[in-house]
Amino acid sequence: MVVSENGGSETFSYRLHQNVSFRNCEHGPWTIPDFQQVNVEHLMVMFTEGTTLRYAIINQVGPVGGELPGLVELNPCSTGKHHCDPMALCLPGDGIQYHCQCAMGFQGDGRNCYDVDECADGLSSCGPHSECVNMPGGHHCHCEPGYEFDLDLHVCVDINECFLQLCHPFASCSNTQGSFHCQCWPEYKGDGFLCQPPQKPKPSLTVCQQHRDSLQESLRMYRGLEAFIPQCDEKGQYKPLQCLGTTGHCWCVDSRGQERVGTRTMPGTVHANCDQPAALVPRVETVCERWKLSLMSHYNGQPSPQDYMPLCDAHGNFLPVQCYGNSSFCWCVDHQGVEIIGTRSYNDVKPPCISGDAPPLNNALTYPVISSSPSGPAILYAQASQIVAIPLDETDPVQEKSTVLLALKDSVVIGMDYDCRENMLYWTDFGRHTINRVVLVFGSQPEAIISQGLVQPEGIAVDTVHRKLFWVDSGKDRIETSGLDGRNRKVLIDSDLVNPRAIIVDAKSGTLYWTDWNRDAPKIESSTLEGHKRKVLVQVGLMLPNALTLDFTTNRLCWADAGSKKLECISPDGTQRRVFQDALDYPFSLAVYNSHFYYTDWERDGILVIDQINRKNTSYVPIQQSHLYGITVIPSQCL
Repeated sequence: MVVSENGGSETFSYRLHQNVSFRNCEHGPWTIPDFQQVNVEHLMVMFTEGTTLRYAIINQVGPVGGELPGLVELNPCSTGKHHCDPMALCLPGDGIQYHCQCAMGFQGDGRNCYDVDECADGLSSCGPHSECVNMPGGHHCHCEPGYEFDLDLHVCVDINECFLQLCHPFASCSNTQGSFHCQCWPEYKGDGFLCQPPQKPKPSLTVCQQHRDSLQESLRMYRGLEAFIPQCDEKGQYKPLQCLGTTGHCWCVDSRGQERVGTRTMPGTVHANCDQPAALVPRVETVCERWKLSLMSHYNGQPSPQDYMPLCDAHGNFLPVQCYGNSSFCWCVDHQGVEIIGTRSYNDVKPPCISGDAPPLNNALTYPVISSSPSGPAILYAQASQIVAIPLDETDPVQEKSTVLLALKDSVVIGMDYDCRENMLYWTDFGRHTINRVVLVFGSQPEAIISQGLVQPEGIAVDTVHRKLFWVDSGKDRIETSGLDGRNRKVLIDSDLVNPRAIIVDAKSGTLYWTDWNRDAPKIESSTLEGHKRKVLVQVGLMLPNALTLDFTTNRLCWADAGSKKLECISPDGTQRRVFQDALDYPFSLAVYNSHFYYTDWERDGILVIDQINRKNTSYVPIQQSHLYGITVIPSQCL
């Protein structure tokens, strides 16, 4: 039996055990055989109110393989040749007489039965804070949001969400009927689900005084907690010697209050001479590390898997993606740990956040100019501050011949595109908030063509025919354009964008395409090069459309989705959609060349190659383990 409700269905299996007994007719002219047959003539099953299974069954007993002799005409209820409604029972009478009776939950004369709307007629058993949903033959009570069904009371009762600890540790929770409210503690900023400590210190206090007052406030909040309170002199500066009174440990600090290595002394021993110069100055704790230590004290050193703890990298910077404990509630933050609006995730796929902090580069790897003159065919990809070239042997990357073309300090290269006519590479710099270009010739110096008015530049596209540049800014949620030299800059689209990422241009048709991985409504759109005739091409079945490319050989628009794990293609008009592969890891950027897809992957921190003919996958993983961003192709010849 299949039960359908609210657009879904569920299959149930039941087995009926029934004993059928009858009495032989002493006056019949026939002889009753030893073996007889039971025929099921009519069966009706109904599932009402979500709890009761009702059925009616009419059987006929007779000889095996035939009918009882002497019966001229059977009752229509037995043969099924009656005129009762499908939602009615056929009740046999004398001879061929019968009567139709509507089943429970239906009304009518039996020949025509109509569903009784218990909700409209006031016949439902639903209590307060519930909604009556009419169903064929019955009804269902659905609790309002914020309420749940109590089996003991058979009514909908309020859910106390505060017991679920959904609010931030630095927020108070107030339960209300059908809902709840989270409010950050005084001086903490946020919506109650995420609360951040005050960012700006009081200008009238020194660093030592701010440090001292902050810890004293924490001690007032958490009574009984033992913690170090820094000691400041009459000018508000850190005293050279600091001690933890409860243990007797003492150590020397520098002017920033950081402990000097090798100066800590045990209780009862002679203190170190803090006037001697320090051999090594330790790194100052970052905001992320201080916040983490503060929360660790709040959790008494033992946070549960559901508690929020700031995630910091090895250098103390905020990781670009932050999560609430081990839950699926995650979001993106900037380098100060402030949440980026529109990036919250409530499923197992974490949002594709980009870090604005560039990892430190070895001076020996810093190339202020192009280190070689690559020629096609080759793949170019971005790995944080580095732009790397990999020659292609037909279609396979030659790993041993890969080379770092450019390594820029404090840069985070995200989007890239190549202009074959001028052998020029263009890219966006998420770390420096600039757009740059360079001729791919040994010794060439890169130049910043746009260095103002950018917040989070990501995808970039070059129109090699009309000699224009297009890019998306996920910080300002808009699409802009300019000449290839950065002049004649203007905004094309600045509405209905939340998390724009990839952008490509079809110069031949004069069409612009882009992706928006808005967690609430992801989409792929198109417009003219002037931003007119804006159209949504794909919206159903998307989660995190990061990557986008045009396959000019087959005239298909293709994208890779880090949420659905699919690589799909459509015609540029939005028709003929098909899934090319549905087992990707975490794609970020996509390119196509010579019947092969190339995409950077955050799960493997490498480049994956997919042959369009045989669907075979190969991978290339650089030695340096870090996220790869944009990818583009240097073809063997310009088209």
